[in-house]
Amino acid sequence: MKIALLGYGRMGKEIEKIALSRGHEIVIRKDVDDTIDITLADVAIDFSVPSSAFGNISNCINNNVPVISGTTGWLENYNDAVALCEEKKGAFIYASNYSLGVNIFFELNNQLAKMMTTLEDYTISMEEIHHTKKLDAPSGTAITLAEGIIENSSKKEWELGKNSSKEIIPIQAKRIPDVPGTHTVCYDSEIDSIEIKHTAHSRKGFALGAVVAAEWILNKTGIFSMRDVLNIG
Repeated sequence: MKIALLGYGRMGKEIEKIALSRGHEIVIRKDVDDTIDITLADVAIDFSVPSSAFGNISNCINNNVPVISGTTGWLENYNDAVALCEEKKGAFIYASNYSLGVNIFFELNNQLAKMMTTLEDYTISMEEIHHTKKLDAPSGTAITLAEGIIENSSKKEWELGKNSSKEIIPIQAKRIPDVPGTHTVCYDSEIDSIEIKHTAHSRKGFALGAVVAAEWILNKTGIFSMRDVLNIG
């Protein structure tokens, strides 16, 4: 499989290692402003920056190249990407986190939210910790977790920082050097606390999931998620 890496920072380089170890070829390595011929690739993996993501994705879809994106902070254009993909009959996956373990964690989070929704004595809070070079806060993974809780409970929205409203999920975002990503969801009452947590030990898990998604989407048409890739639900 010939892969275009759209974004060649730390994640791009980690994806390259995994892809090569699985027998694939990297035919494009794109930094932010490089001009490329995306048609050289069988599939593209976008881990760029928020200002470049939608342009990268659109270029792929317009040229009939399946694309998966793990860039966060660009989602105001997500519906436009979906509409373009439907119009061009392309193939597209966006995930806030490609780690296989995190996607299992998303499902645990949804199930726990369903079980906790009638237990009014519990308050909910979230915390995410990432390296100091991460550009957006809260993380896309934290937002996905919050959205999963909202879909499966009486919560109405999330908010960065502390909040005492029962309808709002507060998310604390911390930036600490050399932390790949830690996400915690806590339900707390006077009697006890229930906590689920995912800790990434390195970027290898994110990179592996991205390559697995790229392998899966090849020769498919549509808008997909990691739930489709992993056949969850």
